[in-house]
Amino acid sequence: MITPTAEALTQIRLFDISYKDCPPELAQGAVISSGSAAANCFIVTGKAENGTYKTVYDADIYGRIYDANNDSVMQNRTRLGSIAEVPPGTSDFELRISVPANQPLPLQLKQFKASGFSSQVRR
Repeated sequence: MITPTAEALTQIRLFDISYKDCPPELAQGAVISSGSAAANCFIVTGKAENGTYKTVYDADIYGRIYDANNDSVMQNRTRLGSIAEVPPGTSDFELRISVPANQPLPLQLKQFKASGFSSQVRR
């Protein structure tokens, strides 16, 4: 029996992080997982820097998002999404998030980072 080699995680630096309102077609009917309360839809954008010579796949995005009162927007959750592929060098990324409508703006985006694999993960 052949055991596949373990693929080490590759760290991806995320920077120039900001957010904007979702376009209307993405924002319609936004709800949050804790119930049927209304939510605001935002697109988080930024740059991803892959310092290796290989494409990184399935890079999980981690970060903390706070509202204007410094309250966490994503309670007990730091994994926010993923990037399917990060080519070598610097590239743009975006991520859709939903924030409860009762949380005051502006949002504060902190401690963003990502890590992924040097080959595609089997699904």
